[in-house]
Amino acid sequence: MPARPRPSDDPQRPTAPAARSALRGSTARRSVGLIWRGLRAHPRTYAAAIGTSALFGGLTVVVSRVLGAVTDQVVVPALAGSTEAQGRIWLAGLAVALVALLLALTVAARRVLAGIGVADIQADHRRAVTRQYLRLPMSWHRRHPTGQLLSNAGSDVEAATGVFNPLPFALGVVVMIVAAAVALLRTDVWLALAALVVLPLAVVANLVFQRRMTPAITRAQQLRAEVADVAHESFEAAALVKSLGTEDREEERFSDRARELRQANVRVGVVRAVFDPVIDLLPNLGTLLVLLVGVHRVAAGAIGTGDVVAAAYLLTLLAVPVRAFGWVLGELPRGLVGHDRISRVLDAGEVPVDGATPWAATTPGAGVRMRDVRLSVPTAEGEVELLRGIDLDVAPGRTLAVVGPTGSGKSTLVGLVPRLVDPTAGVVELDGTDVRELRPADLAAQVGYVSQSTFVFEDTVRGNVTLADPGDEGAPGDDEVWAALAAARVDDVVRALPDGLDAPLGERGANLSGGQRQRLALARALVRRPRVLVLDDATSAVDPRVERAILTGLRSDDDATGPTVLLVAYRMASVLLADEVVHVEAGRVVDRGTHAELLARDPGYRELATAYERESQRRVREQADEEATDVWDDEVTAGGPR
Repeated sequence: MPARPRPSDDPQRPTAPAARSALRGSTARRSVGLIWRGLRAHPRTYAAAIGTSALFGGLTVVVSRVLGAVTDQVVVPALAGSTEAQGRIWLAGLAVALVALLLALTVAARRVLAGIGVADIQADHRRAVTRQYLRLPMSWHRRHPTGQLLSNAGSDVEAATGVFNPLPFALGVVVMIVAAAVALLRTDVWLALAALVVLPLAVVANLVFQRRMTPAITRAQQLRAEVADVAHESFEAAALVKSLGTEDREEERFSDRARELRQANVRVGVVRAVFDPVIDLLPNLGTLLVLLVGVHRVAAGAIGTGDVVAAAYLLTLLAVPVRAFGWVLGELPRGLVGHDRISRVLDAGEVPVDGATPWAATTPGAGVRMRDVRLSVPTAEGEVELLRGIDLDVAPGRTLAVVGPTGSGKSTLVGLVPRLVDPTAGVVELDGTDVRELRPADLAAQVGYVSQSTFVFEDTVRGNVTLADPGDEGAPGDDEVWAALAAARVDDVVRALPDGLDAPLGERGANLSGGQRQRLALARALVRRPRVLVLDDATSAVDPRVERAILTGLRSDDDATGPTVLLVAYRMASVLLADEVVHVEAGRVVDRGTHAELLARDPGYRELATAYERESQRRVREQADEEATDVWDDEVTAGGPR
């Protein structure tokens, strides 16, 4: 009976299914879907908000009826000289004041609840987007500018949720419209028709508005992302911009995008400026029409003066729900565009499937194996193959140096082990288990990864090494932190800081040198005692002597007692410390063996090693010159050489 294939033998393992957050169908259907999702996410909050808004709508109709009754039974008789009516004026005023107080309370409650609802939906969206960012592979992030990602979690979320601020009011005042329509119809049919004719006109105005607004909003939201991206690049490359004197170019680049965004926002403002007055104008026209029809109906004896006053007041109140619907309809195009941009992130189909197999630490080092690994990435011109036919087997506790020319695939190769990217075909195994089957927590705990581009958080030394908040259960203790700092040869630097482990490091570790930041990042990986340590040119800014001490410290007399090290190196001093060397070129393994073996049989490696040696010597000379300059500066400061 043939053996059933293991999941790890499947070269095309599926990614997690997309969340299907995008809204589909016509504009009207997508609008309803957007509103329904928001209401369903926080039903209690919006039920209370809509309920208080409905109460407000009912009370406004009560006010109109009270005004009509006061006009007919108190005001008109009092003006005619009725002493009894004049004595009841204060009662009429008290009734109106009581209803007005209730109106004020419902308005306050509705606004508070609507604000809570909007804040909750925004928090939901931002959490969802950020969670998706963390799940998506690095290959996806490299294809999307940082400014766009910031815009998705910022302005796009605000755009997608703007409609929920006036929504409870608009839905609640439906009660007002229904009650007002019933009251008007009971008073006089012709008066009701004159008052309600504004509603279909408002719908027509909104259809025209959406057709003009949607493309304008889409363009404005895209430009917001581009402006954020340009600004982010300029800030990140501040030292480069200053050193090369390209401030004017960056200013012009930012100004061009900002100018386009301004024009897009002006376009949005122009469309909105035409729509809002139309919505405001319709109820006023309706009021004039009601007064005109009412005069004729009063003259005909069909209705009384109080009925006209009540109808006019009701129509004045109807301006509020008409405006509320106008606010909702005005925000819907922007909301749909913002939601569409968020959905592109949430529906990204590249999320890798998390494994469920536990991985317990049995030895200090873990075996690493790659079997016929291939990796292709999509581009505008089609798929590009970055790795092909990679076969490697690294025994536990061994050190493997990966060398090759720039762009040969070294970083991509070692990035497969911590699962920064999954192979298109083939299998990457740790201790015989496919990395795609291992639990993410176990993989992160036992595979340490340090890259050349080191990131330091604006936190203390302890926070940067442990990546944990004070008091977190399971966080490394101070003794473990000091041990990791010593292994990375940066403990003396930390001891020299005023507050030691509690010393703040500033934004991106501004008060540390490049080599110190790299050593701190190495300590961050070592404090977790990883079984596999991936160093992607992680000591390029470190002094060669310190680098040698660090790499030697990872070894012991018994190779099997240390972690397995995959080392992308550009210094021959580092390569010589490895047990084996892999020469990678054009995404494939050209040769593998010891340094001496490759020098003897691999001309490409021999040429590469010679170039590495020349580069190392150049760096040593530069560092010696810098040290000599520092000594001269110190002597001059002290009063001259002695």
